[in-house]
Amino acid sequence: MNLLSNVFSVARKEWKWITESPTTDVARPKAPPARNRLISQTEIEAICVALNWRHDIVDLPPTTKQQRIALAFLFAIETAMRAGEICALKADDVSGRVARLHMTKNGLPRDVPLSARALEIWGMVPEGFGVTSATLDAMFRKAREKAGIEGMTFHDTRHEAITRLAKKLHVLDLARMVGHSDIRQLQVYYNESAADIATKLCCSMQAYPEINTG
Repeated sequence: MNLLSNVFSVARKEWKWITESPTTDVARPKAPPARNRLISQTEIEAICVALNWRHDIVDLPPTTKQQRIALAFLFAIETAMRAGEICALKADDVSGRVARLHMTKNGLPRDVPLSARALEIWGMVPEGFGVTSATLDAMFRKAREKAGIEGMTFHDTRHEAITRLAKKLHVLDLARMVGHSDIRQLQVYYNESAADIATKLCCSMQAYPEINTG
């Protein structure tokens, strides 16, 4: 519908082929509900086991493609990078604590700050993860099935990462880090549970008891 609407809009405004777009008064189908799938620590460990990698290792280089997939998975949770962005990283793209993404989903380059854990992971694959997006997708799916995990995709690491990072970063810093020009896009990926938000409220009231004056 959006494609057709744009075609007719160009035909009307720029080419003057028609006087009215037939899609103007046509209602668009509602967008499907946004995913809100987070990844538990148990699932993280299970995926790493399925890929023959100990998630707590910090200094041994990977020896198989499976292990490289596991590291890419852990790296995604630390950085909120997409699979294609991670697979495209090369040695020269990481300088200090920043990774340079030359091409992203919106067609613009982006600099991503790296956490201490992300730097540890990169230190094990300093030349890059050495896998294609297609290989990552296929091997991750097999690992997910082997681990007996349902309803999880590799892209869910972005949800998990952004939800974690929201606890540490100002919303504008977070939007810049993950490449969102509109901070409202963060709402799609920020999936903190109501229970966790309630815990934050309780902690805030304990820290500032004068707020709870009745």
